[in-house]
Amino acid sequence: MTPTALLALLAEVERGEMTPDAAAARLVTLPFEDLGHTRVDHHRSLRSGLPEVVYAAGKTPAQTASIFASLAADGVDVLATRADAVTADAVLAQHPEASYNSLARTISLRQSVRELLGHVAVVCAGTSDLPVAEEAAVTAETFGAQVTRLYDVGVAGLHRLLAVRQDLAAADVVIVCAGMEGALPSVVGGLVGVPVIAVPTSVGYGASFGGATALLGMLNSCSPNVTVVNIDNGFGAGYSGVLIARGSAGTGRSASDGAR
Repeated sequence: MTPTALLALLAEVERGEMTPDAAAARLVTLPFEDLGHTRVDHHRSLRSGLPEVVYAAGKTPAQTASIFASLAADGVDVLATRADAVTADAVLAQHPEASYNSLARTISLRQSVRELLGHVAVVCAGTSDLPVAEEAAVTAETFGAQVTRLYDVGVAGLHRLLAVRQDLAAADVVIVCAGMEGALPSVVGGLVGVPVIAVPTSVGYGASFGGATALLGMLNSCSPNVTVVNIDNGFGAGYSGVLIARGSAGTGRSASDGAR
């Protein structure tokens, strides 16, 4: 239940187009719906502005499909993350209008009609970081942000990053995904005057320790506008990026170029 949908429902009651009992029946699943295996939080959009998201890993395809259907029936935009192809088939059988991104392992369904609000740039150091970057990008797109993808611009070839500097300057928030030593967010942070969300990825050889090296490097960034999410957490970065972009839409600026 979105704030817009709730207000429309109350307006129908006020105009006499719907009885209070009928409205109450529509709200019967608030604040949550018990599916037996899951209690779906239909109240989250009203509390935080974005609906609950389905983490598909560890759930059966049938469980994910039923949760997805419950959220879809509420009229909100729906996102499932870490979904394999079998799970995607189960969801798409019920919702053929949904989209499966096999690289990001996401299933998304846009149901709201609204103008894009806020601009999120998603940057990744190398092609191996694409699954995490795409998870962030799809998350931001699903929840209504304009997304610019800037991929394979790692610090080993700094000219590649400088070539997209104007694209970075246009964003309200920048998400940077990198493995190995995790240096890219610090460099990006020095180029832009907006929040940078760093995402360490589990990409690299033995001493990368599954992304721990990148994580520690990002936590110790000398760029004060850099904040860090968990290893491989593209979803968390995309979700937070949407909230930041919504609050600062139109104010993105480059540290050296000034206001746009």
